[in-house]
Amino acid sequence: MEKFETLTGIAAPMPLVNIDTDMIIPKQFLKTIKRSGLGANLFDEMRFDRRGNEISDFVLNQDAYRSAEILVAGDNFGCGSSREHAPWAIKDFGIRCVISTSFADIFYNNCFKNGILPIALPQEAVEVLMKDAEKGANARMTVNLENQTVTTSDGESFSFEVDAFKKHCLLEGLDDIGLTMEKVSSIDTFEAQAAQARPWV
Repeated sequence: MEKFETLTGIAAPMPLVNIDTDMIIPKQFLKTIKRSGLGANLFDEMRFDRRGNEISDFVLNQDAYRSAEILVAGDNFGCGSSREHAPWAIKDFGIRCVISTSFADIFYNNCFKNGILPIALPQEAVEVLMKDAEKGANARMTVNLENQTVTTSDGESFSFEVDAFKKHCLLEGLDDIGLTMEKVSSIDTFEAQAAQARPWV
């Protein structure tokens, strides 16, 4: 998993509340178990009409936000079903940080396992960040995970909380497999001892 340390990038404003996982990646795209390729269908029903044409007023279809790496969203982001395809699609599109006042628990935890930093901030802070994001491509936010801060293009900074273990995993680029591989020497020792003690297994 790619490490997350400091990110400076374009932030896209999406003030909708209760954006659920079916809005993030509709059910017809859940047939794959690959983490790549889903970005093309991120927010599919909001980005495209029934003929597959872009809906011009949707934020990620606007030139200023096509390369957004940060999403500033409304309350209760990622609610609905527990599909892990939702963070897969977000990451594949290129978004590495989502900021909201609150997240659904399962989506929140899935983000960390897929290299995305979800940041929960008070409503007042999110409103400031939303306005900054509305400035377009020339306004770039900076997210510093080590210092746990989000800084606007004008230099206003907000601190956020994050679980120490989840922070460690993102900083080191460790998903569940990576965490297991950190213990590989202990696993090898155990297996060697087990083979000697129970050679018939």
